[in-house]
Amino acid sequence: QVQLVESGGGLVQVGGSLRLSCAASGRTFSSYNMGWFRQAPGKEREFVATITARGVTTAYADSVKGRFTITRDNAKNTVYLQMNSRKPEDTAVYYCAARYRGTVEYNDWGQGTQVTVSS
Repeated sequence: QVQLVESGGGLVQVGGSLRLSCAASGRTFSSYNMGWFRQAPGKEREFVATITARGVTTAYADSVKGRFTITRDNAKNTVYLQMNSRKPEDTAVYYCAARYRGTVEYNDWGQGTQVTVSS
C-alpha cells in the first residue's frame, strides 16, 4: 500500500498551464504503475493518463492527448501531470492513483486536488 498526496491544483485561465504533483510514501514507489484521473461536477470519474513503474510507457485519454504529459521521478517518489492548453472542460478534481505491477486495479488513491479553468 502507498499513501498519495496531490498538490498543485488551483485556478488557471483558458490556454494556461499547470503542473500537478503526487507524492507517494509507503512501499516501493517504483513497483507501482501510476495514473491520473479526474472527476468533474455531476460526472463520473474518468481516466486521464497513466505511466508504467519504470516510466517507460505512458497512455492518455483522447481528450487530453497532446496537451497533458505524465512523468515520474522514482528517486523523489513523485508523479507529475503537466497540463498545457487548458480548456474549461478540464475543470475537475484530479486524483492520482497507484496500481501494483501485474495487477489491474488501482487500489490506492489520493484525496484529490481541485483544478478550475476560467475563461
